[in-house]
Amino acid sequence: MSVEVTIWIVFIAAMITALATGLGALPFLFVRQFSPRWLSLFNALAAGLMLAASHSLVSEGSGDAPWLTLLGMALGLLLVVVSDKVISRRGAPDVSELSGVNARKALLILGIMTIHSFAEGIGVGVSYGGGESLGMFISAAIAIHNIPEGLAISLVLIPRGMSVLKAGGWSIFTSLPQPLMAVPSFLFVTWFAPFLPVGLGIAAGAMMWMVFAELLPDALKDASPEAVATTVVLAFFCMYAFQYTIH
Repeated sequence: MSVEVTIWIVFIAAMITALATGLGALPFLFVRQFSPRWLSLFNALAAGLMLAASHSLVSEGSGDAPWLTLLGMALGLLLVVVSDKVISRRGAPDVSELSGVNARKALLILGIMTIHSFAEGIGVGVSYGGGESLGMFISAAIAIHNIPEGLAISLVLIPRGMSVLKAGGWSIFTSLPQPLMAVPSFLFVTWFAPFLPVGLGIAAGAMMWMVFAELLPDALKDASPEAVATTVVLAFFCMYAFQYTIH
């Protein structure tokens, strides 16, 4: 028996996907102290997860509109490079317990993952425009996918001094654009659908910059190149297998 899709169903489904992001911080409830080597490997793990997420975004966006996805990637790269220069020039404000260089890295990953969530919110809304079953499937897939993304955020924030609770809260914050964008996307499917490939590209371009400009250099500070490369590839492998399974 089909249920009529309302804006409240879309909003609640998208809110659940946002809340799922906070679950990524839960593994850190069992870890209290981090050595420099582990901090480096956490950065490598986050890099692998974000590379796999970027690959997924590019693949999804390129299916129907490869040039729009490429345009989005260029815009995402430009956006994050300009943002980084502005933050570096003016200094990063404190982010919870983090300050200085750590606050800058926190702002970058939080900003990038928030941009990423706009595209996912449009995806939820557009999918419900195709019916309840499709909307529920896409929402469930995004919710499950958000957990390792929350883990990637926590891997950057918690080892630098942020509490597990606050890292989980910030992870959820980055996904709040999902319910905010899902409702208008559902109401105006025809208008929003063409923007999805651009949004996916923007998120992918920004995330890849974060991997190569921030995470990998940090990963190589206290871990060998072999250990970093192995961790990145294994993280990519696991994330890609996970994505393939849920889709």
